[in-house]
Amino acid sequence: MHTTKAVGKGTGLAIAHQIVVEKHGGAIAVNSTLGEATEFLITLTVKGG
Repeated sequence: MHTTKAVGKGTGLAIAHQIVVEKHGGAIAVNSTLGEATEFLITLTVKGG
């Protein structure tokens, strides 16, 4: 993930990355078209119980 902010000064996306990727082993992908739309895809694995 890329950011121009200092360490510890995360944005919402940085916090989402910590939760989804680092804590839950998921993934976040971004599809964006300049001036039109941005789509965030969040993938989590569901473990059977």
